[in-house]
Amino acid sequence: MDLLLKAIETTPIIDHHAHNLLTAANISTYDSLTITTEAHGAALKQTPSTLAHLRAVKDLAQVLECEPTWEAVQKAIELKRKDPDDAWSRRCFQGIETALIDDGLDPSNVHPYDWHNRLTRSKCKRLVRIERIVENIVMERSKNFSKSEHGAFGDDVVDQFKAAVQEALKDPEVVGFKSVICYRVGLAIQGFDKHVEGAMKSILESGNAEGSYRLEDEKLSPYFVHLTAMMIEQSKSKKPFQFHTGLGDNDIDLGLSNPAHLQGFIENYPTVPIVLLHASYPFTTQAGYLASAYDNCYMDVGEVFPMVSQDGQEKIIREALELCPSEKLTWSTDGHWFPETYLLAVRQVREAMQHVLCEYAERETLTATEAVKVVQDVFFNTSNRLYKLGLPLLPIQGLDELSIDPKDSSQGWADNLTHLRKLLRKDPSIQFLRLQWLDYTSTPRARVLPIKRAVRMFSENKFVGITKAVLGLLQPDTVAPGWGTSGEYNAYPCFEGLRPGGRKAYATVQIEFQEHNGDEVPICPRTLLRRQVEKAESQGIEFLVGFEVEIVFMSREKVEGGFQYGSIPVDEGGHAWSTAHALRPDYIMDLLEEVVQKLENAGIEIEQFHPESSPGQYEFILPPLPPLLSVDTLIAAREIISLVAANAGLRATLFPKPAPAHAGTGAHVHISLTKSSEKWQSFYAGILKHLKAIAAFTYSQDASYERVVDGVWAGSTYICWGTQNREAPLRRIEGSHFEIKCMDGLANPYLTLSAIFVA
Repeated sequence: MDLLLKAIETTPIIDHHAHNLLTAANISTYDSLTITTEAHGAALKQTPSTLAHLRAVKDLAQVLECEPTWEAVQKAIELKRKDPDDAWSRRCFQGIETALIDDGLDPSNVHPYDWHNRLTRSKCKRLVRIERIVENIVMERSKNFSKSEHGAFGDDVVDQFKAAVQEALKDPEVVGFKSVICYRVGLAIQGFDKHVEGAMKSILESGNAEGSYRLEDEKLSPYFVHLTAMMIEQSKSKKPFQFHTGLGDNDIDLGLSNPAHLQGFIENYPTVPIVLLHASYPFTTQAGYLASAYDNCYMDVGEVFPMVSQDGQEKIIREALELCPSEKLTWSTDGHWFPETYLLAVRQVREAMQHVLCEYAERETLTATEAVKVVQDVFFNTSNRLYKLGLPLLPIQGLDELSIDPKDSSQGWADNLTHLRKLLRKDPSIQFLRLQWLDYTSTPRARVLPIKRAVRMFSENKFVGITKAVLGLLQPDTVAPGWGTSGEYNAYPCFEGLRPGGRKAYATVQIEFQEHNGDEVPICPRTLLRRQVEKAESQGIEFLVGFEVEIVFMSREKVEGGFQYGSIPVDEGGHAWSTAHALRPDYIMDLLEEVVQKLENAGIEIEQFHPESSPGQYEFILPPLPPLLSVDTLIAAREIISLVAANAGLRATLFPKPAPAHAGTGAHVHISLTKSSEKWQSFYAGILKHLKAIAAFTYSQDASYERVVDGVWAGSTYICWGTQNREAPLRRIEGSHFEIKCMDGLANPYLTLSAIFVA
């Protein structure tokens, strides 16, 4: 039973029929009572006494941590909607892998379909409503035709419609079609009638007279439905065709919304996948029969969540499973406008599945394995296969476990793993994964995994083992005093910083070390920084951090037995800070431009680059990011720059003084306080107070101190701060934005930022 409960809680959901959310400017203009009902107008005032509404109030109050009253829930929702970065909408969509969005409603007051990508793990796709195609064509084309030209007008509308459907069939963003003929003339669809000239004339007259048009003609509505089905049948893609059935607005004829009326239509188009929406409620049994009897028919058990009572929802799932194979069942919210509908729908369908399937398992109607398959089919597999989405089934974090530390839960690991899955879906050419870390000498070290091996291993919650001596190694692989050679850590990939590598077919990710039981390793450099960031956040302090990458490109010279790198800096003649001369040679510009291109390919958009003071020295300025991601990005950028240089027969060095007579090479860090920014004086005063101790991390090698002299713009020898003073180790730029200049490329930036934040 535990296996089944875990599957119900962690299986991601493909919402195969959804609608766009209202924009912030429009959401208050719609009555939020419609979260749990299709009622409108005067009928809406009785909604608060329905079982669905009363249950929704309790569910929302539990999530919002407020009193279980509609008034308290409304106030709490209004506050949540003001949270930055769409945090509340993301919370409401948690557990939804992707949403297939019918964006055929009025587009003027809702977000576009691809805006919703920020709310789901996988990219959202479109469903094309065929009635909207016709209506848009008529309204546009009627402006250019007179009533006497209705024949030509009709041909033009049909031609335009065919072109639009053909385009949608080819468009990878469109995964299916939908008809609302149920709401217009009902599901008793007549046979295909080519002779619709009279109906076309009425379109022209209606469009010209009113300036708008609604397709609800008893001949034309079936005509365009048949035309769509025929085009799908003739296509290679065979995109599904959805039909509203049963439950819906009060403009349906309830008797004609029974999916049994579609039986002949389903038989006529045996290769067209046909999906019956809304659980066909209250005709659920009929829908289950059709889906079980016809290979091309599928049943959706959606929209009754959260529109129907709990007992009603469970009854619908039971009726659907009475006849219909789970491989023919799908799920959707048919969510309209409000993010809260999605939250309630996901919570309630998981609860209903738990009650029904646990009951079947207890009665031994289903084994636990069979019940898990039902969950995975209804929530994910059927839609994934039907709409040809090609998504891997990876568990998600439980809906009510947001406060759990990711390092302490398998759900958290699965959530971390989604970053890898997204990158592989975006770039299927990746064949290798590079696990990388910085040791205490700031030496980049790495393990490389074939991507298939990595995905298989990580999906099983397994990790690469690394000797515990790893943090006590010196550059020649000797172990520092006090370190042993026994024991092993897990290399835990932190996929939030995952990015394509500088080499084709590679991706790179930084790791943290963990014990085999998942416990943190306190001396792991990245873990140290993460803990300090979390401590700061607990005190209401957050940071943005940006690094400058100063680097010297060294040429090679031929020596006995081969080549020697690093002996002659490139472009010695006339090279100086920001000189145009240093940007003239083609071989230099080719190198710099390739660096920028490869950084952009890895998702690192530098802000600028320019020549620096030393011969062969250039500076690349990285964007401001949260601390951990900023350091991950810095390490990735340095590796890419070094790779490009090596491929050009050069060496890129961070050494502080590659040429004694020149200014040297630093690694300046920029820090801003994004929250509690008024505390900047206390924060930077702490840095000055402890600057001698911080220097053990920022200037970690003997060679570092060769550039700690006055007059070379390197932070000088004084403990001080200044406003736009390039000689001061701490330079205030604006507000809480400071530059710390007393750091070089030999420092481990995880340890350095940890020391700065602690101070």
